[in-house]
Amino acid sequence: MNRRHFITLLGGAAAAWPLAARAQRPTMPAIGFLHGGSSESNEHRIAAFRKGLNETGYIDGENVAIEFRWAHDQTGRLPELAGDLVRRQVAVIVTPGSTTSTHAAKAATSTIPIVFGIGGDPVNEGLVQSLARPGGNITGVAFMTEELGAKRLGLLHELLPSATRVAHLVNPNNPLTAPLVADVQTAASSIGMQIEVITATNKSEIDLAFANMAQKRADALLIAGDALLYGRRLQITILAARHALATVFANRDFPEAGGLMSYGPNTTDMIRQVGIYAGRILKGEKAADLPIIQATKFELVINLQTAKTIGVEIPATLLARADEVIE
Repeated sequence: MNRRHFITLLGGAAAAWPLAARAQRPTMPAIGFLHGGSSESNEHRIAAFRKGLNETGYIDGENVAIEFRWAHDQTGRLPELAGDLVRRQVAVIVTPGSTTSTHAAKAATSTIPIVFGIGGDPVNEGLVQSLARPGGNITGVAFMTEELGAKRLGLLHELLPSATRVAHLVNPNNPLTAPLVADVQTAASSIGMQIEVITATNKSEIDLAFANMAQKRADALLIAGDALLYGRRLQITILAARHALATVFANRDFPEAGGLMSYGPNTTDMIRQVGIYAGRILKGEKAADLPIIQATKFELVINLQTAKTIGVEIPATLLARADEVIE
């Protein structure tokens, strides 16, 4: 072999090494993020999910890719979006903050692990076998907000003892709505309140809902915990202030956006837990073996500035129990 031939062979081998290295590099795992709302109204939740992932060593764009699928309040699209993630062969599907999205993911796959974040009881929803050992391919976080409707109504009664007509704004497409409404109505009958259930599934229906409340002279308002209503929280808080309606919400993000008062779990932290579970599954743990995380701490948040704006005096007993008072 002459010197020129040797150098040519050596150069060709060197050029092939990067190609071989790239071929051997493991494919970056992908997580499917399925939600019925939009990215614009869920920035806090996306950040919380990424934070949880980071705690397990995964960073979006570096060693994991997040494939977002948003239905933009068109829940009928969720099965199609879930199917797309299955065809994409993502390693995990997460459904933070949406029962409807979780059911769509469950219907789309029985093999890809699913990590949910929902308001109700996942056993009653038929998602898992038990809280301690979920079984199958699904686990996640239960906010337990479905059980808090009566508690929120009690807080509203403490705030406005003379209120008798209370509007209850709900999303009729949410599978948790029926049991939540029944719970609230039972609680209302015991304290002499009349509940007027008002439904909304989009922006224009929310506007009509508030016009309906004004026509029926509602004394106060209760907002159900729901992904669609959460996504429209700025619209809802503005309308509640415009109509001077004392309102109790399910999530602290509402009073932070100008709503009066909320009682519920810290959902931002709970969705961080969804990110942690997704990371643990990427590391090799099985969804069936990860117990359901349940909310155990609930926060009372009061926006004192909003109270002054709508002319509501917050009782000292409520202020003393508040976990946070927004001045």
